[in-house]
Amino acid sequence: MRETPDELHRLQTLLDTSLARSTAHLRTIIDTERTLDAEQLTRVLTGMCTLALSTVTAKGEPRVSGVDGHFLHGTWHFGTARSAAKARHLAARPAVSAAHMRGEELGVFTHGTAEVLNPLDGEPAADWPDLLAYFRGFYGDDAFDWDNDVVFFRLHPQWMAVYAADAAKLGGKANEA
Repeated sequence: MRETPDELHRLQTLLDTSLARSTAHLRTIIDTERTLDAEQLTRVLTGMCTLALSTVTAKGEPRVSGVDGHFLHGTWHFGTARSAAKARHLAARPAVSAAHMRGEELGVFTHGTAEVLNPLDGEPAADWPDLLAYFRGFYGDDAFDWDNDVVFFRLHPQWMAVYAADAAKLGGKANEA
């Protein structure tokens, strides 16, 4: 778990307010018995978690693709090739939705905006050196031309909900999917 107490508090507030403003239908599916709190969620979302990431084309057409998601400091981080369509979509229209699902056991659904962490032109995010060290440690120093080939994003969540079929079973386990 990499989250500070403040990050856990912000994540818990986001989870609580998101569920509170959700539809009655969603609240019949995700309730206090079938969800995870912020601390449980950060214990479950370790390592790489495949995300279904939705972006929008210039014509307003939705596009979904898979990305490696890393849940760090209470939010999703993901990368792609700088030449990928999703990179162009996010540069022009940063609204994004992401879903991480493990069968019928876990679903983490997030809507928000994407921030470029390592732009080719301009200053990187203040925490980019620490994030880059994490990504290099995960993928290997030689996995990419880290300066030119890949662009990484942080998803600033505006809404997040978590479905856990059996919260007690998931709560202490690391990512096994």
